[in-house]
Parts: sequence; structure tokens; C-alpha cells
Amino acid sequence: MFFLLRDPCGIICIVLTYLAVFYADYVVVKWVILQTMQNSLWGSFHMVMFNTIAFLASLAHFRAMCSDPGTVPLPHNRMDFSDIHSDCNNGTEQEDWTVCTRCETYRPPRAHHCRICKRCIRRMDHHCPWINNCVGEKNQKYFLQFLMYVAVLVVYAVALVMASWMEECPSCPIDITVRQSRILHTVLVLVESLLFGLFVAAMLVDQLQAIFGDETAVEQAQDLGPYRPHKPRLALLTEVCGRTHPLLWLLPCDTGVPYSSYQSDSTTLLTHEV
Repeated sequence: MFFLLRDPCGIICIVLTYLAVFYADYVVVKWVILQTMQNSLWGSFHMVMFNTIAFLASLAHFRAMCSDPGTVPLPHNRMDFSDIHSDCNNGTEQEDWTVCTRCETYRPPRAHHCRICKRCIRRMDHHCPWINNCVGEKNQKYFLQFLMYVAVLVVYAVALVMASWMEECPSCPIDITVRQSRILHTVLVLVESLLFGLFVAAMLVDQLQAIFGDETAVEQAQDLGPYRPHKPRLALLTEVCGRTHPLLWLLPCDTGVPYSSYQSDSTTLLTHEV
């Protein structure tokens, strides 16, 4: 479990995220389903489905927020960087490893230093204030799941609200105050869905492009160019989501080791310690 960062911006974004999810769930359940579908089996179905998706979205966000994104371990002692340009060290190729002057340690290929986390993160994509954590090797799957479930929630909420407006509801309360309250809450949730929906859609497309292009946002910003061999899209998704059945990729739980874990990290660091 990765400890939460004490970043004010990240903490505010976390609070706003959960408030938005809980408010959308409150409006859909209380002011849409219970007001317009209380005597229908569809009401029970939509209530169970919407709450299930909201729970999965919250769980995926929690896992992305609290999971270690792939921090590079720090050395226990001082390290000798004199052989950083050597082609090999004790039979292990080190030409792709670099030195982080801030962490004062070796870091594996595609690892980058995060100034907010103050650590080097393996395959770091970016630091996301909405999860108050980096998106890296070990939690990108959860971040992707969170975006996907929020996108489904947005479409689901908009569809339910529009259906409640378009269809006549003879069983709806005739009290003008209740009707005005329902209209106000549904309008607010539509505005929220529009704002969050556009943002999440952009982030989801960006993440999928990064995964299928095998190039993180940091690497794109550094303009490193395509330097890795082409891989099928399924193989790239497998590296992120784990080597299990694709249906299990939808669950915010451990489904195998993502990417090719750098099992030699500790060995390499110990080799260079003085």
C-alpha cells in the first residue's frame, strides 16, 4: 500500500472526485429512479447497475491512489557511478540505465523522476492530481479502469436523466416543489456529466494512445521518438493489465504482474553500492 502524498492540490482533487461521484449517484437514485421508476422492475435494475458501476469506479480510483506506481528502490549506502558508461557490469547490460541525481541512484529504462512524489517512477506516464499519485508501471491499469468506469457512469446518468424527461410519468409527485427540486438536481448532474465527461474522454483517449503507441506522456514530452520494436495492441494491453483473461481486466484487483518487472533492481543497486 502506497502512502498518500500530502499535496494540497491532490487532496482537493480527491475530495472533488468523490463528491462528484456521490452526488451523481444521489441524483440518479433519489431524483430519477425513485421518482420516475419506483413501480417498475427497470428501477431496481438501473439502481443496482448504476451503484455497481459507481462502486467499481470508486474502488479503481482508490487502488490507483493508494498503490505504489512503481517507485525505484533507494540504495542503502553510497553508490559508485563511475561505471555508468560501461557496456556491461558483471554480465548485466546497463547501457539503458541512467543515474538520477536527485535520488542519487541508478534507475531502470523508462523510469523518470517525479518532483511531487520526489522519487523515480518506473514507466512514469504523468503525475495526476486527481489520484494524488503518479501514473506508472504498477497502477496504470487502475487509472485506466477509473477513467473507463467514470465514462460509463456519465453516459448512463445522461441517458437516465434524458429518459425521465422524455417519458411521461403518471406516478411522479405532483407537488410543484418536488418537481422543481428534481429539475434542478437533474440539470446540475447533466452539467457535471458534461464537464467530467469531456475531461475523462480526453484522458481516456490519451491513455489509450500512450499504451498503443508504447510511449508515455513523459517520453512524448521529451520527444524521444519511436525506438522500440512494434508490438500488437493486445500485447501492449497485456503489459498494462496483466497476463490473465481479458474479462478480469475489468476488475480493480491484482490480475498478474504488469509489464516485465525489473526483478534485478535490488541486485543492480547492491552491485553499485560502495
